[in-house]
Amino acid sequence: MGANERHPVQDNAAAQEHAPAREVERARLRLLETASEGLGDADLLRLALDHLVSGLQGLGGMAHLRRPDGLGLRLAATTGLSGPLPGAWQTLEWGESVAPMTAFHGGAALWATDPAGRDSLARSIPPGVCMAAIPVPMNGGPPLAVLSVLTSTPRAGDAAQRELARTVTGWLAQRLRLRAAATADAGRVRRPAEQLSGPRLQRALRTARIGAWEWDLRGATLTCDDQAQTLLGFEPGTFDGQVNTWLGAIHPEDMPWVQAVSSAESLRGRSEYSVEYRVRQPDGAYRWVQARGTVAARVDGVPARVVGTLWDITETRRSRDAFSRALRYMGDGFLVVDEDGRVTFGNVEAERFLGASGELRGQVLWELPRARAIGVEPRFRRAAAARAPIDFHARWPRSNRWYHIRLVPVPDGMTVHITDVTDRRALDAERSAAAQAATERATRIAELTSAFAEALTTQDVVKAVADRVLPPFGATGMICQLIEDKRLRVVGATGYSDAFLSVLDNIPVPPEAPLHTPVVQILGSRAPLFISSPEDYAKRFPEVVGYLPLSGKKAWAFLPLVASDQQAGYCVVSFDRPRHFSDEERTLLTAISGLVAQALERARLYDAEHTRAQELQRGLLPRTLPALPAVTAAARYLPAGEGMEVGGDWYDLIPLSGERVALVIGDVMGHGLSEAATMGRLRTAVHTLADLELPPDELLTHLNDLVGALGDDFYATCLYAIYDPTTSVCAFACAGHPPPAIIHPDGTVHSPGFSPDPPLGAATPPFETIEVQLPEDSILVLCTDGLIESATRDIDHGMAYLSRILAEALARTPDLLPRPRATDDGGSAVDGGDGRVLGHLDRLCDTLVAALLPEQSRTQDDAALLVARTHSMTADNIASWRLPDAPIAAGEARHHVRDQLGAWQLDELAMTTELLVSELVGNVVRHAKGPIRLRLLRSRSLICEVSDGSPTTPRIRRASDTDEGGRGLQLVSALSHRWGTRFTPTGKCIWAEQPLPVN
Repeated sequence: MGANERHPVQDNAAAQEHAPAREVERARLRLLETASEGLGDADLLRLALDHLVSGLQGLGGMAHLRRPDGLGLRLAATTGLSGPLPGAWQTLEWGESVAPMTAFHGGAALWATDPAGRDSLARSIPPGVCMAAIPVPMNGGPPLAVLSVLTSTPRAGDAAQRELARTVTGWLAQRLRLRAAATADAGRVRRPAEQLSGPRLQRALRTARIGAWEWDLRGATLTCDDQAQTLLGFEPGTFDGQVNTWLGAIHPEDMPWVQAVSSAESLRGRSEYSVEYRVRQPDGAYRWVQARGTVAARVDGVPARVVGTLWDITETRRSRDAFSRALRYMGDGFLVVDEDGRVTFGNVEAERFLGASGELRGQVLWELPRARAIGVEPRFRRAAAARAPIDFHARWPRSNRWYHIRLVPVPDGMTVHITDVTDRRALDAERSAAAQAATERATRIAELTSAFAEALTTQDVVKAVADRVLPPFGATGMICQLIEDKRLRVVGATGYSDAFLSVLDNIPVPPEAPLHTPVVQILGSRAPLFISSPEDYAKRFPEVVGYLPLSGKKAWAFLPLVASDQQAGYCVVSFDRPRHFSDEERTLLTAISGLVAQALERARLYDAEHTRAQELQRGLLPRTLPALPAVTAAARYLPAGEGMEVGGDWYDLIPLSGERVALVIGDVMGHGLSEAATMGRLRTAVHTLADLELPPDELLTHLNDLVGALGDDFYATCLYAIYDPTTSVCAFACAGHPPPAIIHPDGTVHSPGFSPDPPLGAATPPFETIEVQLPEDSILVLCTDGLIESATRDIDHGMAYLSRILAEALARTPDLLPRPRATDDGGSAVDGGDGRVLGHLDRLCDTLVAALLPEQSRTQDDAALLVARTHSMTADNIASWRLPDAPIAAGEARHHVRDQLGAWQLDELAMTTELLVSELVGNVVRHAKGPIRLRLLRSRSLICEVSDGSPTTPRIRRASDTDEGGRGLQLVSALSHRWGTRFTPTGKCIWAEQPLPVN
């Protein structure tokens, strides 16, 4: 015999072991077949469910059929369940996580599982109740139905129970498949004797502990098998078959109900019979039984007999009563109302909530005062119409407690769930407040961080703290002090008097000072200090309590400022009334102090760079414009709105010989230290070239060579103009620069029309020279592109806009064009003071800057503005003569000088001037060629000019003691204040200046 072979004796033992189980299965099937004749789908489901509930010792059960659309289950039958519970399980949707749907999807039984996963279903079943869900298979396809049994304790399902489930569901599946044939045979009423005959059936009934009975309504006799008699409390064979004997065994309290259900009138028109009642046992105790049967009627519809089964449901009723008590006394309120709003069930909590003084059942829900007060009726009707749950919250005024109320539509009515959510709302409110506080804290930190990111200077940081920190905390004062050279210096404050700040400013910081003041304490410990009242302050720091009246504050938060692990200073936030600082406020203020410290550290670096930049810019630009007889000027430099305030824009006013004036404005492309350095080099070069008395086009040519030598990345624009007051002619050349705007004395504004040459560094000489005749007291407006050009305006539109702004400003303020009068020195003055001309030019500069660069707009380029009023030299201050090209020219020159100086009442200068003229004219006669011309100019000095036709430039030679010549120019240099040479279109001009007498 092989290892896998079985011995015949073993086979016989196994067969004998499984024989009773198979016999029980066959008996159950025969009983089911017998009891199911003529039943519909719901009755078949209920019959199978009864067997499952009994066999599994359950509390009750539910049978769900697959919906026609295949997307869920609907409740088809129940057993052992009443009240509101079945209503909540009426319809199960496809995606719900409940035991019947899980078994339906998986096609396998679930044992000892939680009944439901959704709130409404979970609340309908008390805690501790478990569920077994068994699907009814259908030929390999999705289950047709699911049978669910509620149990009081978790049951994993032993072999017998699993076999019972398999037998019952298999039978049910077969019966449902053959429903048509079964329905065809349903009208045929079998004889009870035939149904209850046979020893095999009797054995099956005894094995299943289910009794069978037949009630003949016409003869009022009751036939019971031995198991049914035992269940009714009779010894087998002792029951006499009389209905009265049966009724006598029923508990008196159940008698009315049983008689009402069992009357012929009650059975008429019904196909099934079901009743539960208690029967007395031989020992005097009572047990619960359930009788279920099928009613057979005659042709006239009168009930003839009832055939059914009987089994003990005592344990089921006990569990069901426990379930009912749990539902009755559970913590949440629960109501069941019918379609008309009448209460059919209400537990104790629901009665307490509604304030019912009597029986709640039968009353209309919204007619109860409390339900009417919270508006239940319109919500009830809306939920019923939509067939969808409605949730809302209501507060009961007397108790100030909040309730969550949920209306859930069910067949034939509505379930109402009432939950006290006062504590939950308080907790949610607390959490919401905490979350809101955290959000506000994060928002404040973000806003302060953004403000600090935009703050450049120390004052910007202090202002950001005052604007962003003080209001949210209700603070009324703040002081920021930084350590500079071992001293505490006030860099910003608000809410304090100047007298108090003067006491705090410039206090030394000893390296090891005793901790006897709040400031010294936080500087030493680097920890914040919070003082909630003056009493607290006096208790902690009695030595400095005298400062309290002077400060006027009642609470303080002293915050150390630590940046890069270095103590930078401190910030104190103060309040005008005592204040308790919460933990959240302390944390927030401490975090803010870190941000303030970092922002102040950056601002101090910026301030230092800004100071150096301003010093550099002031060194590169003219500190003041010279006061000249021919021109009165005012200027503005506006740095770029971002970064260091240095750039490549510059302006200049350079005095030249013959009271001529050079007006210069230029722009090195870009702004920064490199451009500022380049601008300084160009400005120096312009001064040098201007001293050579070069005309505008030649000066720009030399400047172009200089810029080109700096590299390919260097470009600059420049406008160089020379104004001659003796002719009122302004000659200028332009390299890529905006043209000047000219304001005539009558208020008209125009710009000379020409095409500017390319910028310096990119231009190819020669440059074009433009000459403009300027009337007396005209105004020249020179500016760089940063003033008129923007993202929305090009140069042309900018110049047009500048002209319009000038015209509008002059129209609004006519006194911007005062009428000066000529002075004896060739200059001009205005009635009321010589400074009014300059003052009006300053006002005009401010007007242009305000209009072209509004304060709220941030410029991307620096800008320069030069405004100059021209003054012509009057004819009586100019004297000119043509001299012969011969030795006698010197004598004629001296004669003219004596006469003219006498007319000008400058006789004191006659002798010196005659010597200068003799030497200059003699040099022309000896070394140059004609024509020769002499000109005297009376202005702030006496100017003597001798012109000739030779381009040769004289220069001073150092003659030795034995040389006969070479001392003429030395004499000119010694006698004059300054002298020089300039080229003219026909040759050159040698000039010398002498200061006028003081009187």
